[in-house]
Formats: sequence, structure tokens, C-alpha cells
Amino acid sequence: MERFAMDKLLAWKKSPHRKPLLLLGARQVGKTWLLNEFGKRYFKKIASIRFDKNPVMHEVFSKDYDVSRLLSALQLEVGFKITPEDTLIIFDEIQTCPAALTALKYFCEDAPEYAIAAAGSLLGIAEHQGTGFPVGKVNRLYLYPMTFVEFLNATGHEQLAALIATGDWDMLGTFHDKIADLLKTYYFIGGMPEVVASFAEDHDFQQARQIQNQLLADYSDDFEKHASKAVAAKIRMIWDSIPNQLAKENKKFIYADVKKTLRSRDLEDPMQWLLAAGMIYQVHNVSKPSFPLNAYREDAFKAFFLDIGLLVAKSNLSAHTILEGNAVFREFKGALAEQYVLQQIVAEFDTVPYYWAAKSPTCEVDFLMEWQENIIPLEVKAEQNRQAKSLKFYCRKFRPSLAVRISMGKYFRQTVADAESNPDGYTLIDLPLFTVRRLLRECEK
Repeated sequence: MERFAMDKLLAWKKSPHRKPLLLLGARQVGKTWLLNEFGKRYFKKIASIRFDKNPVMHEVFSKDYDVSRLLSALQLEVGFKITPEDTLIIFDEIQTCPAALTALKYFCEDAPEYAIAAAGSLLGIAEHQGTGFPVGKVNRLYLYPMTFVEFLNATGHEQLAALIATGDWDMLGTFHDKIADLLKTYYFIGGMPEVVASFAEDHDFQQARQIQNQLLADYSDDFEKHASKAVAAKIRMIWDSIPNQLAKENKKFIYADVKKTLRSRDLEDPMQWLLAAGMIYQVHNVSKPSFPLNAYREDAFKAFFLDIGLLVAKSNLSAHTILEGNAVFREFKGALAEQYVLQQIVAEFDTVPYYWAAKSPTCEVDFLMEWQENIIPLEVKAEQNRQAKSLKFYCRKFRPSLAVRISMGKYFRQTVADAESNPDGYTLIDLPLFTVRRLLRECEK
């Protein structure tokens, strides 16, 4: 499988200012596979240490941070000479050995010529922040579930993936329906690498769902491994409530809907646990769309899963329901479209957007993104219907230079002017759902 993060790893390898790398992400997003594949492609040798299964290395790193001694021990462990010009040193599951995490600082300072890449879970790394964490001495790279374009590449549709990259809108219009059908498949399969690999091999939706259910069970087991029973119970309540919260017309997360006897302050720490583990995203409301958006962030937020396939599995939606659609599913389509767009934005642009809502009149713009000197409003539609009253209200009120509607419709670009509120007009881009990767490229035109 091709992961676009490979290009970022190669840029890291070539950088004259390279520091030890921390590859971070939720469990099972493919961190270990990616680092080993990177080593196979661009290095002659790989010196890989997996700390969760190596008590000897725990003892080695617990003594001191003398880099010469550590390198000697690493060479004895892997059985060959580690040469900086052609060896990739991989520290896997580094969160299980805090001393190894701290040692990255000393490798950075005393042996910067060595290429060291460490993989760790977001939750485990977060637990060691402030306790010997190598602040300023590491480069960070975040890995997310596979994007739709990565899914196309993995499942034998490389030419369609390449077509999306070209931005040939006439040709994309010709193959619109075919790509839209594959997008529905992605809604069900999602971007967890093990699920995608299984589906790419045998195209078995049932087998894919079994793997998803096992991943959900593994995540649930993590609750009690890393938290007390009382906190784990609350984490599970929040996790279980997210599909129901997204199914509402107003998708704002309501703590009282988790359990009426619990207050928001009872659930804030469990919510932060899920965030730290990379298992959910919070998209916060802003009081007004101004720079920087974070300065206008409010407490209200929408909560999404890390992966659309896991959300569909958690919601127990069948492949037939997703691919064919029915009346029962229709109300949830909007939630899946928003989940999908958010997931692509996070993975493609390494940022979590915001949203804007007003009470009178009642309206909501699904996402706001900062780009150059603009705040871009994004309205998401599950089907081809491009009616976007909230977006029109937003544009009349705040007069942006650019606005984007993302739907199952085809690409279109126009200038919209309002004689009263915005006589100069603004650029409105209609972007197909399967081309979110091109969002910022289209904004640059």
C-alpha cells in the first residue's frame, strides 16, 4: 500500500536539520508498517527495536544516556554494525519505555548523523509529556487512517486516484458516477490499513466488518488498560454516544445525552482521554470567523470518530445500506458526509477545522478553515442537492472572498454577488466529495 506520509519521511531523511523523528498516531493506523517500508526503500539496513517486548533494551536505556554505550548495545541487539549513512534505527512502541523517549534528546545533541525514527501511540506519548520528554529535540509526524485517494491506490484504482490529482474536471465529470460509487465503498471500509488490506485482497465486506469489530473491541479493551474502572466506564459511555449524537440534526455534542445523571465536569477528563488517544476529533464552534480562529473558540463542539469505517461499524450499518441507501439511513447520510470530509481534511492538511453556528436565524456552517489570510467556510452535502441556506446567510453576514460547497454534485466555479450586502461578490466553488484533497489547490486559483 502507498501512504502519502512516505514523501514526508523521505523529506525528513534528506533534511540537513533532521532530528530524531516521532511518528505518532492512534493504534492500528499503520505506524510500524510505514517505518519498516520506509527503511526497506531508502536504507540498506534497518535496526529495529520493539520496546514492548524487549526487557533487555529497557534495562539498557534505564542506566544512563551515554550515546556511545547505547549505540554499542543496539548493535549487539540487532547483530550488525549500525552505520549512520545507510542504517535506519527504528524504536517501535517507544511509549512503553520512557527512558528511550528521553534518550532521543541525547541522540539529537550527541549523534545527529544517525537516522532514528520512533513509533508510538498518541496516548502513550501524551502520558510522558513533561516527564523527560525531549522538547525541541525531535521532529514530529502524525499518521492518520488512509484517505480516500490512498484507498483508491490500495484497491487497484490507481488511475482514478491519479485523475483526482490532475484536477481534470471534464474527465472527472465523465467518471463521476464510478468514483462516487467507490466513495460509498470507502464509507463502509474506511481507512484503517488492516481493513483496507483485507478488502483489497478479497473484496469481502463481511470480513472487513469482522476486522472493524475486532478493532473496536481492542480500543474498548484499552479503556481499562490505561484508566481506572470508573474512568473507563465513562470513556466507554462517551465513545458509545458519539454515533447517536451525530445522528441528530444539531450535531453539537451534549454531555447530558451521554447519561443524564452525569454532569459535563464528570465527563471532561474521559473526553480528554479519547482525544489524547487520537480516537476522536473535536470540532469547536467559534463566536465569529476571524483570525486566529482559536481565539474565538467556544466550549460547544461536535465529536467525530477517527475513522468513518469504524463509525459505520459502531452504528451497525450494513454494506447494502451504505451502498444502496434507504429511508432509514437517509437521516444519517449527513453525519457520514461530515465525518468523511473532516477525516480527509485532518489527514490531507494536518489540521482540525472549526464550525460556526447562529441561533437566530438557526443556521450552521459545517466547517471553517484558515488558509493564508482567509477564513474559508465549507458546507457539506451528502447528495447532489446544493441548497445551502446557512452558507448563503454566512456569506451575506461576513462577506468572505471565497466559499466552498462539498457534495456529490460535479465541480463548478462561479462568482456570486449581492447588490446589498456584497456587491463585489465572492468566489463559490462546488467541489465533489471525492476531491477534498484538491480543496486548497482550488482555493489558490
